[in-house]
Amino acid sequence: MKTVFSYAKPYKWPIIIAIILMLTELSVELIQPLLIAKIIDDGILSGDVNVIWTWGSVMMGLAFVALFSGVINSYFAAHAAQSFAFDLRQALFRQVQAFSMATFLRFPTAGLITRLTSDVNMAQNVLFMALRIMMRAPLLVLGSLIMAFVVNVKLALYLLIGAPVLLVFLVIMARKGVGYFSNVQKRLDRVNRVIQENLQAVRLIKAYLRGAYEASRFSKVADYLRRDTVKAMRMMELILPVLLFIMNVSLMAVLWFGAIEIGNGDAQVGELVAIVNYAMRMTGAFSMFAFIIVALSRAKASSERMEEVLLANEDLEHHNSESSSMTRFDGDLRFENVSFHYPGKPEPILDNVSFHVAPGEKLAIMGATGSGKSTLLNLIPRIFEATEGKIYVGGVEVNEWGLKDLRDAIGLVPQQSILFTGSILENLSWGDVEAAPDELEEAAKKAQIHESIDLFPKKYGTRVGQKGVNLSGGQKQRLSIARALVRKPSILILDDSTSALDVKTEMALWESLEKEAATMLVVTQKVQTAIGADHILLLDEGKVVGYGKHADLMKQSALYRKIAESQSEEEAITDVTDHS
Repeated sequence: MKTVFSYAKPYKWPIIIAIILMLTELSVELIQPLLIAKIIDDGILSGDVNVIWTWGSVMMGLAFVALFSGVINSYFAAHAAQSFAFDLRQALFRQVQAFSMATFLRFPTAGLITRLTSDVNMAQNVLFMALRIMMRAPLLVLGSLIMAFVVNVKLALYLLIGAPVLLVFLVIMARKGVGYFSNVQKRLDRVNRVIQENLQAVRLIKAYLRGAYEASRFSKVADYLRRDTVKAMRMMELILPVLLFIMNVSLMAVLWFGAIEIGNGDAQVGELVAIVNYAMRMTGAFSMFAFIIVALSRAKASSERMEEVLLANEDLEHHNSESSSMTRFDGDLRFENVSFHYPGKPEPILDNVSFHVAPGEKLAIMGATGSGKSTLLNLIPRIFEATEGKIYVGGVEVNEWGLKDLRDAIGLVPQQSILFTGSILENLSWGDVEAAPDELEEAAKKAQIHESIDLFPKKYGTRVGQKGVNLSGGQKQRLSIARALVRKPSILILDDSTSALDVKTEMALWESLEKEAATMLVVTQKVQTAIGADHILLLDEGKVVGYGKHADLMKQSALYRKIAESQSEEEAITDVTDHS
């Protein structure tokens, strides 16, 4: 918890003020039984009205002080807790953004969402309640006990009857609570994961009529969450009855022996009333302990989960601090005996891959699903780091480039077109926030999307729904390509980014891109697209099984011939069907 709550340090003064006000409120509450005892013994029993009025007025004044302190305390406690939560959430989000992909893949997406929402809220609530009542409860118990000894030592001893038992009991319950609520948060992760998957795949679920099955799957994980939560809460609910039972036994002992002491003349009525008053305050404070232990247990479990993210410093990307003094590169790209495997998995995704692409050339990359095409592309901007071998960009080893400089010169269009909620203009500007409107429009024209945008009522101001839900697949792909072109990249990476385009649009796109002064790497399944490249790289199970021009591969590679022939047969069948 230390790392998480270190984010509260900038707000030490609001916290200190809140604590002072809380202690003021607590002091008033501890003084009141003494004043009541004085009013009873020196006023009521002695028949002195002046004593009653004097100390009664003091009690009223102190009550207003406590009221004022409580209200102001709430203000400072809320300020500190909300500001702490804001900084903590920001730190978690920045840390996730700084993760390398290898580190990012260690954490399920749903788990990260839970950490940034539910877990942060848990820590925020605990800080607020600590400044408001959680610190106050144990201090009230300790203060009441001390004041009871000030009033009458013999009667106060009876309040200590169950203290050792209570202490051991509370420690055991607190330790168990952390384990139980840690499981609850993990169950919550699984619930969030199922919800996320369903919302992302809602169209497929409806198309396959799998709603009932998915509802059943959700019901199962939600039931696990319910059962673990009930188990944790049932255990926590044992705390209050046990605490009240022990305190009531102590209170009964105080009343029984207090009456005897008064009868013997060894104690006054006001002293017994004060001791009982302190006992009642202790009982009320103990009733808060169940809530406190639940809150602290959940906060500790949440803090440990957040610390997993905050302390994951072994493989972070530092974009700004890695800026190099080298100039923008010319697009020359070379792989030399490059291999790659994911952390913890010995099987290579890429095995001894070598090739060279000169500045301005176009390389088509082909291969079956799982052959390592996308992984190869991810090594260029260092989204993943090569396990073995060397990659040279602009004649310089890729690791020697500053990460910001390297990625600023690369335009990446991923296999799945990702758009963000906002206008089309904002999505295009995402490629280069400093690009002028005419530069954005020029990029859209090159990507063959300008005419489609022009047909929208609000043109470039048209809002794009979540993940581009209000756009067709082809429109999303062309917007993604335009976004990459806005960067004026030295290397343009297209990861199967034209699969949703019709033949005419794709031809116009390639013709437009021919004029770009950029080295292009194009993942494609279409031989017709590969023919137009300067070189073709054919991968199979992570190995290079063919490299050269179309004509060379037709002679040298049986796998490439098989792909070309199968696509020729498909085109022939399509032509016959169209003519018929």
